Amino acid sequence: MTALGFLYPGHSAEDDYPRIEQLLASDIRIDLVHTDIGEDAHRVDALLRMGSAERLAAGVEALRLTGAEAVVWACTSGSFVYGWNCAHEQVRGLAVAAGMPASSTSFAFAHAVQELGVRRVAIGATYPDDVAALFARFLTDAGAEVMAVRGSGIITAAEVGTWGEAEVFALAKEADTADAEAVLLPDTALHTAAHIQALENELGKPVLTANQVTVWEALRLTDRRVNAPALGELFTREPIVQV
Repeated sequence: MTALGFLYPGHSAEDDYPRIEQLLASDIRIDLVHTDIGEDAHRVDALLRMGSAERLAAGVEALRLTGAEAVVWACTSGSFVYGWNCAHEQVRGLAVAAGMPASSTSFAFAHAVQELGVRRVAIGATYPDDVAALFARFLTDAGAEVMAVRGSGIITAAEVGTWGEAEVFALAKEADTADAEAVLLPDTALHTAAHIQALENELGKPVLTANQVTVWEALRLTDRRVNAPALGELFTREPIVQV
């Protein structure tokens, strides 16, 4: 059994995680600890407070008790808002506090893009345009080429959590461009786990979503790879037979 730990801010799309655990169909356990979201706002100052070392450290002890082998800060905006260098500092601080390998959803996207071997990406963000632009800058610093950024202007994670299949598909299709090799949907408050395979069929290219890449990143940290086609092309890099 491999135990994966996640620090998830507030309550929005956390039910994606038990769904992903089921779709992995392997000896993988997903443990989720909720952190204090503070002010629910996709605004730079609020996001910086949400991702502070103090808030992350508060959830670490509960996560250690689960037996987790790695921890991922399951928040994209609360990590990329710090910028490339300070986001590294955030993860290093989390690793020290937790005493285990650590990462964040922003780095999960960067590593997943590399895993797929793509460079040109399109972003479909629920965030306001200024916050979406910070994610694009983070990906550029990671070596990706951002072909298009589509913001949605939503301020709260609570509102994002109410979106269903129709809104998710509309966002992905509006963000996509002919020259993009993959489409990225970067909000962990967005329910996507049930739609990834259908999104890829619709767009004809890989789709990376926040909760999907967050779990993949935790598996990467623990040197586990799982074949789970329902979770998209990212999860088809390994043989069907699980080891």
